[in-house]
Amino acid sequence: MNELLGKTFYGNTIFEWMVAAGGILLSILIAKTVYWLIGHFIKKITKSTENRFDDILVDMLEEPIVFTMIITGIWYSLHLLWLSDLAESILAKSYYVLIIFTAAWVVTRLVDAILETYLVPYVRESEGKLDDQLLPIVRKGFKLSVWAIAIIVALDNAGYDVKAVLASLGIGGLALALAAKDTVANLFGSFTIFVDKPFVVGDRVKVKGYDGFVREVGIRSTRLQTLDGRMVTIPNQFVANESIINVTSEPSRKITMDLGLTYDTTPQKMDLAMQTLRQIAQAHPNVEEKIVTAFTEFLDSALNIRFIYYIKKGAPVFDTQNDINMEILRNFNDLGLEFAFPTHTVYTKTA
Repeated sequence: MNELLGKTFYGNTIFEWMVAAGGILLSILIAKTVYWLIGHFIKKITKSTENRFDDILVDMLEEPIVFTMIITGIWYSLHLLWLSDLAESILAKSYYVLIIFTAAWVVTRLVDAILETYLVPYVRESEGKLDDQLLPIVRKGFKLSVWAIAIIVALDNAGYDVKAVLASLGIGGLALALAAKDTVANLFGSFTIFVDKPFVVGDRVKVKGYDGFVREVGIRSTRLQTLDGRMVTIPNQFVANESIINVTSEPSRKITMDLGLTYDTTPQKMDLAMQTLRQIAQAHPNVEEKIVTAFTEFLDSALNIRFIYYIKKGAPVFDTQNDINMEILRNFNDLGLEFAFPTHTVYTKTA
């Protein structure tokens, strides 16, 4: 047994390889134990406090902490072995790159925790919609900046000449611009939306054949939740170049109805019908004072009354229409006003 453990394999004895593997397994086990302790004890303690920040902070940082413990355990375990200069260099560079990326991960999650605790509730409670639209852009822009810096620092620690890399980007800038033209167009589209403000988050809009509520305006795209609940993502370059109908900005909703009465309706009953329509609209709390009724046409099989009313901004449209229509049906039935339907009268001559 001792002879087997003493055999050399790639410059290290089997026993030394087993010790290194045991160290790696032990570090993973310790990390898993810490993860379990955070989930079952630390989170319970933070939930018992009145401050919400510690709950979000623990939730954001538990995974980076566990990952850092694992890669650190692997680092020290492998350093128990004899490694060639090349392997040592690769191991060192890989470790530093992972540490840098973990630091970027921690920073972005820490800022997310701060924003989620202090800024997001303030934005939700504020009356204006500009901050709702700006916050997602700021969050994504910050994350992109942190990760860009992390990549540059990681390349520098890995031994690459960062200045040469950045200079080479200038040579390939044209190809990059052509490949990223849609991204740039979307970026300028988001800037146009932000400056012109054809809508803000929460508005109901009609764009590119979609009718829905704006849920998010990002750097690349705008998200709409359609009336049937589906989420639609539209690139900002198309949104900025399209005709947009902002339904939310309308001062009131205009409702136009054509009611056809039978040809045996007398002039007095026509006046009664129009007066009844005005009274129904005036009695409803969601209807504005602008009400129009007019005897407009002699149709083929009906005497047409045009009825126009306006539902107040913010009032439920379908509920109001339902109330008005039900009242029209009840009152017209009670007054003996008959709605017309397509009919034909055939006259025959007898010799």
